[in-house]
Amino acid sequence: MILSAAADDREALLQEARSMRAEGRVPQALAILARLERHHPRFSRLYEERGHCYILLGDGPAVIEALQIAVSLNPTLPACWDMLEQLYRLLGDAPSAEMAAQNLAMLKQLPPELVVANSLYSDGDADLAEDVLRAYLQRDSGNVGALRLLARICADRDAPAEAEALLKSATERAPDYHEARFDYAMVLLQQQKHLQARQQAEWLLRHVPGNRDYLKQYAAACVGLGDHEAVIDLYARLLADGPASGPEAADLHLWRANALKVAGRQNEAIAAYHASLAAYPDYGVAWFSLSNLKTYRFTDTEIARMQAAEARADIQDMDRVYLCFALGKALEDRGEFASSWRHYERGNAMKRAHGPYRPNTADTVSQRLKEIFTPQFFAARTGWGVDDPAPIFILGLPRSGSTLIEQILASHSQVEGTQELTDIGRYAGDLCGRDTESGLPLAPEALTRLDAGQVRALGERFLAETRAYRRLGRPFFIDKMPNNFWHIGLIQLILPRATIINVRRDPMSCCFSNLKQLFGTTNQPFAYGMADIAHYYGSYLGLMRHWDSVLPGRVLRVHYEDVVNDLEGSLRRLLGHCGLPFEPACLTFHDTVRSVRTPSSEQVRRPLAREGLTQWRNYEPWLAPLRRMLGDALTSYRN
Repeated sequence: MILSAAADDREALLQEARSMRAEGRVPQALAILARLERHHPRFSRLYEERGHCYILLGDGPAVIEALQIAVSLNPTLPACWDMLEQLYRLLGDAPSAEMAAQNLAMLKQLPPELVVANSLYSDGDADLAEDVLRAYLQRDSGNVGALRLLARICADRDAPAEAEALLKSATERAPDYHEARFDYAMVLLQQQKHLQARQQAEWLLRHVPGNRDYLKQYAAACVGLGDHEAVIDLYARLLADGPASGPEAADLHLWRANALKVAGRQNEAIAAYHASLAAYPDYGVAWFSLSNLKTYRFTDTEIARMQAAEARADIQDMDRVYLCFALGKALEDRGEFASSWRHYERGNAMKRAHGPYRPNTADTVSQRLKEIFTPQFFAARTGWGVDDPAPIFILGLPRSGSTLIEQILASHSQVEGTQELTDIGRYAGDLCGRDTESGLPLAPEALTRLDAGQVRALGERFLAETRAYRRLGRPFFIDKMPNNFWHIGLIQLILPRATIINVRRDPMSCCFSNLKQLFGTTNQPFAYGMADIAHYYGSYLGLMRHWDSVLPGRVLRVHYEDVVNDLEGSLRRLLGHCGLPFEPACLTFHDTVRSVRTPSSEQVRRPLAREGLTQWRNYEPWLAPLRRMLGDALTSYRN
């Protein structure tokens, strides 16, 4: 395999330093290594070479320091451990010498290929490490260490399904290999397989009770399953037993605050967010989380603190992004719209620069879906899938009002609200391949190759896997995942009796609401630029028109503005489509006590307000380009 230019340059500089040392030109070798460190500070072998240089200079402390850095970055360097053992013994440091000897002995017991692969991986040469591992596993397919390392490489290059299979094999072969099981649970979490991840965390905690990493993993799985109340006390326990300040304490306070927020305990959540900031004052995500409550109002002092933190040159990029969105909301609440917009604009620009969005992907996928899901496609598959009316899918664009519709329906005695379930999107990705940037299915034509048995199995799998989120035993449950509008064809195929509700909002209101909302780190990449969100809104309209054409009457369209203007009339229409009797409790949805995880969590705990309908007009001077880009969508969105 050919090394990248950066890696090639790195190896060339290292070789040059080695040659200098061999010629006795140690100062020149050290100068080259200093240059190498500036460009590749985590390259372990440069520190190993620096240790060799200091040996020639007779500088024992400098040798030890260099070698300690080397093994901290890359524990699979036998020569470093060998030199450290000898140096520690010369210094009379028996415990450190014994530790180095143990590490060296462990490496000598491992297959040489595994040592090489670990070393390559530690230095960032994942492709080369993968080549070594795959070749080795052809000869020794049961080596659990090799399986675990290959799984980590697969996870790094966004191949979680392969990583999961490798780690499952490793834990079956070596049940007590806790490190592999921990990695297994992490990969399951990354794929939103929360129940299985919690089962693995529970296994680890049975064998190593009280392990902080295992407890955090268990808590993350509980959060994924919607068990927020359970983790509130768990995070408090971890805080009581851990450091009072610093990043770990800040994270624990933040996670506890998030759980309190979802559980509807807002005052406690606010106190926990403040505790996170006390533990780590410039923690951008904690400032943003306060603003994301939508109801919190910042003080002059707090705004000044955020402005000072955002202006610092040494702050982390994502902290700055979080602070920009938090300041945008804080200043918006004060009516300082020009300054607010500057912060929203800056935050969006930075976020978009981290992962540029390619709108042509949405166009390509939309066109393929239209070509595949025709009336003939569905007619040929009549009677397929699972004949179960339990699921209610609420979909549309983010910030369209879908959480409001979910809260209204979840106030009905026969309907349970769950959360934004990822199962349908995951099935589409598994079957069709997934674009790494947008998450959209790359080859939806794969669905045409499914037979009736496979389709039914997929529907049954959905009902089985979502059962973990259903706690109340009600006959109907909600899957409120906005992005499922891409997958209406798949939903119809596997769950032909499911209810589908499309929530739509005025394009200016919807697009502006997206522009001022910071989503999760990898979610909704189209939401950070006017051109992108305008284009995406158009793609959404076009695809929904197609679904309405090929599945007439199948999807109920609900306009957010209609719900605000006539709640009871909209409710009766909504319940009629779901086949549910009218219940007055749905009109007082804000009194319903349940977990809500979306950015609208606090808003849907209050009666309907009209300000959201025209909020974007406060920013009208800066949104003129968006208006132009939306074009005829401004009027045709109701058609």
